Amino acid sequence: MSVGQLPEPKIPKTQLIVLMAFDKTEEGELVPAFEAREMPDERRAIQTAKVMSHRHDGVIAWARDANPALGEFGVSEELFRAGDIPDLE
Repeated sequence: MSVGQLPEPKIPKTQLIVLMAFDKTEEGELVPAFEAREMPDERRAIQTAKVMSHRHDGVIAWARDANPALGEFGVSEELFRAGDIPDLE
């Protein structure tokens, strides 16, 4: 009887949902209003972004599949955008 290798444990992918807001300086430069916030679900991210869009010059919420333990991140899907948003890489 031979002993085989155990399969590698599967690390589940999670969905990363992020919200950011931006304000303009007196010089017109867009700067983050706060650190990017991880949101619990898409619905709450969109609702919060809509409310924030009345107080900030730009707001964006996006989601993407992620496996932070391995440093793997999927393509971002924009959930909501309003106003001016700088190029995000």
